[in-house]
Amino acid sequence: METQKNGWSNWRTIIRRYTQPNTAKSWWQVINSFIPYIALWILMIYSLNYSYWYTLALSFIAAGFLVRIFIIFHDCGHGSFFKSTNLNKVVGIIAGGLTFTPYHKWHYQHMVHHQTVGNLDKRGMGDVMTLTLEEFKNSPKKEQNFYRWYRNPVILLIIVPFFLFTVINRFPDKKIPKQINMYTHLTSIALIVAVTILSLLIGFKTFALIQVPVLVFASIFGVWLFYIQHQFKDVIWERNENWDYTKIAMMGCSFVKFPRILQWFSGNIGFHHIHHLSLKIPNYNLEKCHRDNPIFQKEPLTFLSSLQCVKYRLWDEDRHKLVSFKEAMV
Repeated sequence: METQKNGWSNWRTIIRRYTQPNTAKSWWQVINSFIPYIALWILMIYSLNYSYWYTLALSFIAAGFLVRIFIIFHDCGHGSFFKSTNLNKVVGIIAGGLTFTPYHKWHYQHMVHHQTVGNLDKRGMGDVMTLTLEEFKNSPKKEQNFYRWYRNPVILLIIVPFFLFTVINRFPDKKIPKQINMYTHLTSIALIVAVTILSLLIGFKTFALIQVPVLVFASIFGVWLFYIQHQFKDVIWERNENWDYTKIAMMGCSFVKFPRILQWFSGNIGFHHIHHLSLKIPNYNLEKCHRDNPIFQKEPLTFLSSLQCVKYRLWDEDRHKLVSFKEAMV
């Protein structure tokens, strides 16, 4: 235990070097994310006069920028993007509007996620629902069928993401404070007003033809990113008595080595184990922290190997690993 404490103290000392936001870098990221996204949106309006295939191609690129905007939203909620608390909140709320995500609700749930990730006794908020093998076997047939349906990759990673951002994000959560739920309603009202104004300017059909595919592509990529961060071959989860923040951050969160273009669009979130060690590190410092310090380096998931993560469905406590339905023989 004493060795672990000394090691953690050393890690915290190292990490502290990377936690200071750089105002110039932060604003440059805002500029090279928001402006191209808005420019692509305008270009897509004009592309509808030629061929919808052009619009879809542009929407795929725009989705990449929207994912990058979501990473800015994510960092602002952690207070790691700007030094100013108010500036983090203002930019974060604007980014949340563009990504159809209520700032206060999402970040409340996300902070719970950081405090409970990998804890088998504290599942339920900010996580992909995952049952243990024993829980699944002891569930009624109706619940087993629902879980099989929910964990189907087509449902979980292709169909659900769009509805998560457009529909589910509009509803309050009984488990969080009423004031935060009020902000959720205010976000929905603001979105309705924004969509109405845009529809009056360009027509609702034009708005839908552009915004829907952008959200579909961005939400699929975003949910897939979140999924592979905590659902991979060598992940570890523990019961509460064995749960350790440092151990879970390093071994319960993945390091995904993306091609450079995907790393850029995903805002370095592939260095997810480092993010969980310290949520105060701005996204643009994650790679440097990883590169400078061998203590944080570990076996990466590649883009191709990350695709294999979709087969994992259940946590087998006896074998201490995620397994597929086939491996669990259920």
